[in-house]
Amino acid sequence: MLLKEIKDIFHKELGEIYPKEEIDSFFYSCIEHYLKLERFILAIQPGITLTKEEEQPLFEALSELKLEKPLQYILGTAHFMDLELQVNENVLIPRPETEELVQWILLDTEQSGRVIERSRNDRSLQILDIGTGSGCIAIALAKHLPNVKVFALDVSEGALNMARKNAVSNGVDITFLHEDILNTELELDFDVIVSNPPYVRELEKNEIQKNVKDFEPDTALFVPDEDPLLFYRAIIDFAENHLSEKGKLYFEINQYLGEETKALFHARNFSEIELRKDMFGNDRMLKAIKK
Repeated sequence: MLLKEIKDIFHKELGEIYPKEEIDSFFYSCIEHYLKLERFILAIQPGITLTKEEEQPLFEALSELKLEKPLQYILGTAHFMDLELQVNENVLIPRPETEELVQWILLDTEQSGRVIERSRNDRSLQILDIGTGSGCIAIALAKHLPNVKVFALDVSEGALNMARKNAVSNGVDITFLHEDILNTELELDFDVIVSNPPYVRELEKNEIQKNVKDFEPDTALFVPDEDPLLFYRAIIDFAENHLSEKGKLYFEINQYLGEETKALFHARNFSEIELRKDMFGNDRMLKAIKK
């Protein structure tokens, strides 16, 4: 079959679900991934023909796209900053908003004078990523701050297995910890703690797209309506005991609960509490410094 005919089939089969530009992106991502063909191939070879064997993965991907399965899970890869990561249904697909959080940490760390050689007690600067998932935050930090010691924690062994693979494929050394932050006895100290914990309330499920709600892991997304900030409280408790003096705590947060999350720091041992918006103008990031 002609490759351009398969492109037409993608548009015919997916046209009622996705906009044209997104279908084009799906198609070109698939031929790039499965056939190693450049996106402009049809412009220079409009008559290119595929064998049945070459067609098969494209039609299999099309079938999954019709179910609104995320393309990243179909292809098994996602991009985050300058990284290529493996992903599956055990981990969230990395988001651009989370890149902004990492960039904030990098900028602060590089500007702080404590970068990289030493921190307190004559040891390397130590960073902990809580709820690491695919490892995107931890790996990006380790890649850009090669002399720090990065730890990554998750309650899901499936997520940790994926994060370990991503650390190896991206050439970074990370210490992975199988722990539940709601019930941990971890006895390490850190200079930076970062977390993108579950924060979507059950009442917000109707706002979530089908491709997220039906395929991404519930345990990494949703929290009960009656206690939506439980992970933030637990992490602040942990940070009070395990964050060094002047250490920094960074969160990605629910855009609807910015002030409520910020208020958790009242009467706690933190100062310089800063709430930031993401590229879409939503309250999305929070930083606090331990006194």
